[in-house]
Amino acid sequence: MVIRRITAGCLLLGQLFTVGILPSGSQAEEIMTLTLHSTAFDHNGAIPRKYTCEGADLSPPLAWEGVPQGTRSLALIVDDPDAPDPANPRMTWVHWVLFNISPETTAIFEGAAAKGLPPGCRQGRNDWKRTGYGGPCPPIGRHRYFHKLYALDIKLANLHTPTKAELEAAMEGHILAQAELVGIYQKGQ
Repeated sequence: MVIRRITAGCLLLGQLFTVGILPSGSQAEEIMTLTLHSTAFDHNGAIPRKYTCEGADLSPPLAWEGVPQGTRSLALIVDDPDAPDPANPRMTWVHWVLFNISPETTAIFEGAAAKGLPPGCRQGRNDWKRTGYGGPCPPIGRHRYFHKLYALDIKLANLHTPTKAELEAAMEGHILAQAELVGIYQKGQ
């Protein structure tokens, strides 16, 4: 297994991007690690067509472990920093915004954006100006899709249908841990 340092406190272990945190109190020697993965694609692997605009546009299955003690809610943001063209990116396109996921929840099932999210979970607005999931649909080139999971020390107040920026502002100062899973997609493949 190759271990590579990303930034201080962050490691990439095989297929999972993880961020280590030190718990408070007498357990300070143990490092808890929040990890995020999917049964549909590996980290830096190809996202199957059925999760894109060329397929059924289903939200992918996601699962996680290592939610730190003191977590009151989880949030998930899926975005593409390569828009519109990876050779000349000009913006980050937001595909999915979720918040107030219960810390007892350990997975979001395939198609959950349309079929039903875990109890209490709320969706924000993506860059298509609608709530819910919008799958990869790159106009040109091979794009990266970042699935970012945040463990928060608060349950967020009713933000109605926040944008990514509004959710990030509400999370500021409340992130206990973060995990990331990156998928790749190019139309016609």
